[in-house]
Amino acid sequence: MRRVAVTDGMAEEAVKRLENAGCEVVQEFIEHQQLVQGALAEFDAIIVRSATKITEEMLAVSQPRLKVVARAGVGVDNIDIDAASKIGVPVVNAPRASTQSVVELTVGHLLSSLRFIPRADRSLRSGDWAKKELKGTELYGKRLGLIGFGRIAQGVAAVARAFGMEVHSYDPYLPLSIAKKAGVTMHKNIDNLFKLCTHISVHCNLTEETHHLINQKRIKMMPGVDPFNLACGNHIVNCARGGIVDEDAALEALESGQLSSLALDVFEHEPVDPSSPLLQHQNFHGTPHIGAATIEAQRRVGLDIVDAVLTVLDGGMAETTVNRNDLS
Repeated sequence: MRRVAVTDGMAEEAVKRLENAGCEVVQEFIEHQQLVQGALAEFDAIIVRSATKITEEMLAVSQPRLKVVARAGVGVDNIDIDAASKIGVPVVNAPRASTQSVVELTVGHLLSSLRFIPRADRSLRSGDWAKKELKGTELYGKRLGLIGFGRIAQGVAAVARAFGMEVHSYDPYLPLSIAKKAGVTMHKNIDNLFKLCTHISVHCNLTEETHHLINQKRIKMMPGVDPFNLACGNHIVNCARGGIVDEDAALEALESGQLSSLALDVFEHEPVDPSSPLLQHQNFHGTPHIGAATIEAQRRVGLDIVDAVLTVLDGGMAETTVNRNDLS
């Protein structure tokens, strides 16, 4: 019987699909040391989320049994893809399942920033009727800059345009025709995005190239005024990957007033330190990496990743194999 390890939880319907396909499913978190000592060699497949990291050391002692490593979600930065490729193990993910959920959370954070919703709630609970202090701004007529223009960014762009925003993007890996079709202006230089846009939303992967992509220099480029010369402030939202925003630089910008709001669902170090000065700033609000945490998304993620895993175990190549061109 094929054995599948599910280390970080998965929707019950997806587990049932594996079992109905003749798999023994082991649902339990496997400690790092156990993985290093060869726990993967007892399974044909392992399905992880973000809590479990799959390293070269673990993969080296996974053979000859392990056939596929699966990430029940989009990002695969917790999996050593190069090491998996060297031993011929496909790495698969579920890139589409959480798209709508992350789109909605991103827009929720953007609206919360402009209308002071978290700050208003905190002040109300403390007995302060701060009506005069919480004059916000509209999305209408503002320029939104999207860093990356994949599925989630395209979804955010559609909602933003419905609000009447002027949408811009930077994505050096995407054909200009995709942005043009979506009514979005694509820029060849990311600095132009910051110089033009008062609202920035992050939608790219964390790589060496994108680490601290949003830093002190770029935040200082943001104009703070909209096309009508209205002082709307500068606002940044990141529901993509922690580490793309330099949190120290962002805090400094919040304190100086260069940045009017910062909203993060992801942090460079998770879980974030509750004593972090960033969390104490009144113009910051955050969520604990819940972009994909909806009932609908979790169901889709589980079913999509199970389909990919079964395809590989049955001898095929899953459509969502991220290292298909590098398998030895």
